[in-house]
Amino acid sequence: MGIELGVLKIERKILEKNDEIAHSIRGLFKEHNIFTLNLVSSPGSGKTSIVEKTIKECKEKFRIAVIEGDIQTDLDARRIDASGIPVVQIITHGACHLEANLIRDSIKNINMKEVDLIIIENVGNLVCPSGYDLGEDHKVVIVSTTEGDDKPLKYPAMFRNSSVLIINKIDLLPHLHSSIEELEKNALAINPSLTIFKTSCVSGDGINEWCNWLLSKMKKQ
Repeated sequence: MGIELGVLKIERKILEKNDEIAHSIRGLFKEHNIFTLNLVSSPGSGKTSIVEKTIKECKEKFRIAVIEGDIQTDLDARRIDASGIPVVQIITHGACHLEANLIRDSIKNINMKEVDLIIIENVGNLVCPSGYDLGEDHKVVIVSTTEGDDKPLKYPAMFRNSSVLIINKIDLLPHLHSSIEELEKNALAINPSLTIFKTSCVSGDGINEWCNWLLSKMKKQ
């Protein structure tokens, strides 16, 4: 019992310190009028493809920079770099999520006077990233249709702490047994305030709706 209480105390201190740093980062973003997204998902949901499509659709409308979080390799950062967008790579070497101090260090490599939007692509994980504030305006959870329709029930904290849900790979629905209606119902049961988009990075379906929402939010800030 004593060990369990000790672990909880340490975890609380870690999260409190993270929140302090996130608060200061959020203030810095606000000072420079930068809108920030924290994209979270399990591995293989299509986060990087969503980022690429967002860049292609929006880079003529506002200035974008990307922070890429991965356990190993800079493969995703290379994909973003090919689009001509500034990108900073964070390799966690095994850590399953990004923390605010890593974002604080990363933005030192971004000219914030020349950026309107920062997209943070978090490490692929539906558990740990849910509890870590990175100073973002919105946490965006991405779920692919191939993962089934019960993900919100299995990982409620992630859906509860997100404000946007992107259901990706809808082009594969004819080949799957999962129900997109059930997925939506499960997600809204956890968080009725979720804004939901249904996308395919193959057909392009839903990308315009997602980008139009993003643009409208940025105009309001």
